[in-house]
Amino acid sequence: QANVTNLKTFLSAVRLAHQGNDTGVLPLSPLVPAKNSDVEKPKTKMIITSRRDYPLTKSFPFSLEHLQTSYCKLARVDSRVLSLRKLRKLDLSHNHIKQLPATLGELVCLQELDLHDNHLEAFSAALCSSGLQKSLQLLDLSQNQIQALPLEFCQLRGLVQLRLDDNALLRLPCRIGQLSRLRCLSAARNKLPFLPCDFRKLSLDNLDLFGNPFEQPNPLVPNIQLKIPLTLLECAARAAVNHRIPYGCHLLPSHLCKDLEVAKTCRCGSACLSSFIQITVTMNLHHVAHTVVLVDNMGGTEAPVLCYFCSLGCYSQFLDRHLQSSG
Repeated sequence: QANVTNLKTFLSAVRLAHQGNDTGVLPLSPLVPAKNSDVEKPKTKMIITSRRDYPLTKSFPFSLEHLQTSYCKLARVDSRVLSLRKLRKLDLSHNHIKQLPATLGELVCLQELDLHDNHLEAFSAALCSSGLQKSLQLLDLSQNQIQALPLEFCQLRGLVQLRLDDNALLRLPCRIGQLSRLRCLSAARNKLPFLPCDFRKLSLDNLDLFGNPFEQPNPLVPNIQLKIPLTLLECAARAAVNHRIPYGCHLLPSHLCKDLEVAKTCRCGSACLSSFIQITVTMNLHHVAHTVVLVDNMGGTEAPVLCYFCSLGCYSQFLDRHLQSSG
């Protein structure tokens, strides 16, 4: 932003000084402090809302902290965006993105990611295991084509707001209760028949599950998957979880580690893996959220939640209490 004439004079003076001339005769003008209007500050925010305004050859400023590129018909995440390591808010809504690159997880300062109205069919496990675990607080995946979220999704422990509306979700992550900081959850207009058992552990301010085809719970019709007597694998797995015995892929095959990570919890507090009794029970959603959007047009705020039992004895005790309370 320098004055061209003054700049030329300064460069001439530098050349003469470099050649050993007397600095007393150099044509230097008095230094004048620069005005605020003459100093270009680093750009921290850029909003692009049309394809014609999207830069095709020019790089994005590396100082950006907030970038929005909506309605640009993007089919993928621009690699130039992935080098903006100061980004705190990235809005890629209203595009045609089908897949997210794993390198998106290298944006370790990213707090808000808006992918609303794209063509996503999945959210990769690699992103859930990346630097986003600690930084990401708001994630908007609404209006996509996602049927399921990976088990690793619940490693995004920093999430405060999660929007999953208008997808094709058949289930929520079984360990969703691990999202202890989550305060706002919306998963309206999906295909959820029930909620995972871990849903009970959430503590939300706002919850919206409107428009899901929830099944009618019937505790008297259990799904019995018990294996009697228990296999050695089931006994060992239950013991490892109940006694919190450390394990990892350096000790066990990876598929066994995954089985242990999704161990079910009986009403008695004990673990069970492949041998269990499963039912659905009714839960009033006000138990986990202060504000609840009605589940249906009938004014309901109740939804079916999965419930597991590790033995016939545990199921019988629950059934006795249920029959007594209902009759």
